[in-house]
Amino acid sequence: MTKDCINTQSFVAFHLNKFVRQIGVDFMNNRKAIKSTRINGEVQKELSKIIREELKDPRIPVMTSVSDVQVTGDLKYAKIYISILGSKKEKEDCMAALKHATPFIRTQLAKTVNLRNTPELNFVLDESIEYGVEMYKKISDLHISDSENEGEESEDDSEE
Repeated sequence: MTKDCINTQSFVAFHLNKFVRQIGVDFMNNRKAIKSTRINGEVQKELSKIIREELKDPRIPVMTSVSDVQVTGDLKYAKIYISILGSKKEKEDCMAALKHATPFIRTQLAKTVNLRNTPELNFVLDESIEYGVEMYKKISDLHISDSENEGEESEDDSEE
């Protein structure tokens, strides 16, 4: 074999190995992300069911939902975002009730979800849905006022 042929083969082999390693790393990262998403979804589904069906605290309104769950990679902690439709007092009471019921909720979660560790639960009030509704109303009001202004301008033009 010639020297050029050997250099070409080693060049191709080097870049092929580099490419395979890169794909392998991306594949492993992708697998971790998929697993994390799957665990978050499963925990969210089970927590929603537990809060809706098994908690009998009157401070928890019917319109309480688990909007998102973020479980850490080591499965030790979970941040649960709770969306509550109601007054400020109802939200405070609901969050207090959930914090009080955390040990029971965690026990029920351990019974239904098969994980190495049952994460410590940290409930956080999620007001993003209400914020979105508020912004939508403001934008709609602006759109309506713009339409009214255009209507007045066209009437002014027709009078001249």
